[in-house]
Amino acid sequence: MQLEITPELSELRAALRRFTTEVLEPLALEIDQTGEVPTSAWDVLRAQGYLGMRMPAQFGGGDVDLSTYCLALEEFSRSHRIFTLMLDATSGLNPIAIAKFGTPAQQEQYLNGLCTGRLLASFALTEPGAGSDAQAISTKAEKTLTGWRLNGRKHYISGAHQADVLLVMAVNDPEKRSRGGISAFLVDKGTPGLTITRVDTTIGSDPIKICELTFEDCEIPNTAVLGEVGQGFKIAMSSLVSGRMGIACSCIGAADRLLEMSASYARERHTFGKPLAERQAIQWMLADSATELAQARALTYETLRRIEAGENVGAAASMCKLAASEMVGRVADRAVQIHGGAGLVRGVPVERFYRDIRHYRVGEGSSEIQRMLIAREVLG
Repeated sequence: MQLEITPELSELRAALRRFTTEVLEPLALEIDQTGEVPTSAWDVLRAQGYLGMRMPAQFGGGDVDLSTYCLALEEFSRSHRIFTLMLDATSGLNPIAIAKFGTPAQQEQYLNGLCTGRLLASFALTEPGAGSDAQAISTKAEKTLTGWRLNGRKHYISGAHQADVLLVMAVNDPEKRSRGGISAFLVDKGTPGLTITRVDTTIGSDPIKICELTFEDCEIPNTAVLGEVGQGFKIAMSSLVSGRMGIACSCIGAADRLLEMSASYARERHTFGKPLAERQAIQWMLADSATELAQARALTYETLRRIEAGENVGAAASMCKLAASEMVGRVADRAVQIHGGAGLVRGVPVERFYRDIRHYRVGEGSSEIQRMLIAREVLG
């Protein structure tokens, strides 16, 4: 059960699959062993034109549509989650926000470097008292004679320790908040008053870090404002649909690989004189995984088709993200169970997948937030 994709996308899938298998998978093994992303990983993605895929061509991007980009995420997630994050770093919220809302000077300063991966950006929204409830942030932006002064603390900020520029959300009017009281600021690495106070390794792969940031009388110029003053919440929310579709497709790709590995292991592994594949308990786990994967893929592909047709999909993107992220968690759990002891060993791909995919039920809006948004639409 799979919705048809265009011949062009079908041809691209084959090329992406070969690239993922032949080029990315050896890099994934190296990354898993060393805990570092080698420069060669950025080099091969840049050389093949996969960085900046969704960015406008005038800034060095590939100018592809959302479906094409999501297909790349789906295929790359069959290898290592870090590769989807590398794509997102050059085609996600930060570069697209600068392309859409930035001044010509800001675009000139950042976009080519972001499109090619020579510059890295990080999105600083979450705070100790504001996660899912983004409008509850407390980081303050006070107007000065020459610009703005930031004070506050951010945490769980992905990749901030390596970022050349931070897209920081701060409150400029506590009364208005999401209705014009939150602004977006571009803060360069090394700006006085900005400190990375903590770097944490996540439950997933070692290269994927989250950081705590402290702003203490951090002075930035007026030219650091992205878009209009008070437009920050709009900028932050502008990428939600595409972000959720990207997560859904990443989950689908990971689940597809997990199912493939589980079926292969079930054929090869023998117990009590028979291959696991002949055990009904194993067959049912594989059947459930295949069915749930097909359902998530059908929902996601149909929603992508509607988006490309210009339809207002409402809460459908939340449904895709919810269905796919919950699905891949179950598929990964079954994959580890099918592999038995081997599924618990570092270096075996299913073990890495099991850790990495747990993020998907939290990031880009938790499952509970998605359910809230879906229910809100149902209830009118």
